[in-house]
Amino acid sequence: MLAELTQWLVDTVAGFGYAGIVVLMAVESSFIPLPSEVVMIPAGYLAAQGKMDLSLVILSGLAGSMIGAYINYFGALWIGRRFLVQYGRYFFISSKSLEKMDLFFDRHGAISTFTGRLIPGVRQLISVPAGLSRMHLGIFSFYTALGAGLWGAILAFLGYFIGGNEALIMQYLREITLGLMVGAAALIGAYLWFMKKEAESDAKCS
Repeated sequence: MLAELTQWLVDTVAGFGYAGIVVLMAVESSFIPLPSEVVMIPAGYLAAQGKMDLSLVILSGLAGSMIGAYINYFGALWIGRRFLVQYGRYFFISSKSLEKMDLFFDRHGAISTFTGRLIPGVRQLISVPAGLSRMHLGIFSFYTALGAGLWGAILAFLGYFIGGNEALIMQYLREITLGLMVGAAALIGAYLWFMKKEAESDAKCS
């Protein structure tokens, strides 16, 4: 079942081409929930097979991510907080998630539009508080491009590595899965520790 789903994703991205990557990543980067992994990893895989160019895959992903980020930024800028609080749930933006984004943005400042792009659950909506606070567009664009470009490149290279090492990956699938789980747990633990230290620092200052 997993093999068929993976093949379907690869075939779908191949059929859409670079323009499809732009559109899908724009959707992923806006308020519509769509994992970027299902777009960029298959695209990187296709690049390893010689069916796409890796640099164009990364650039297409970046272009789409920027479009989606601008949709959220300018949308929040124009419609305002009151509209989002009242009607945001119809656009997959709950009051709770909006509060979470506000807190993250207030705590980390402008650079949160970079770091937020690397955190699941924060990535898609970090542009909203940036728009609500009328963050300088140039600074917003720089940090967003940096974060989105880095994340997209990581996923594309992961797909490229998989495409070039299928036999090796299947041979050591269990070890690779375990390693990824440990790595993910370590990253989450490090992030939670950092957030705890931030909260303790804020408590001491207040």
